[in-house]
Amino acid sequence: MPLDISYQPIGVLIDGHDSEGRLVLAGGQLAAVIVRLDGDAHEPEYKGLWHLEAGFGKCDIGGAPLFATPDEAGAWVERILTDETP
Repeated sequence: MPLDISYQPIGVLIDGHDSEGRLVLAGGQLAAVIVRLDGDAHEPEYKGLWHLEAGFGKCDIGGAPLFATPDEAGAWVERILTDETP
């Protein structure tokens, strides 16, 4: 059964850059915080992509991919949360 994935825009304070964020909610519960990469410290090919800034529960993993859109990040969250593999 698919999860109800929704997003809430939120500002993220990261040294004056990368301030556009989204809370990713799964069934109304906070699963992740994603941030759009826009600072000069990033390589040009990464600017505009979305980074997992924080994950909660099963989404608290290192090495998450970068996402082209918040919806792509939401699909990743749903895959992680519905995976039955321990």
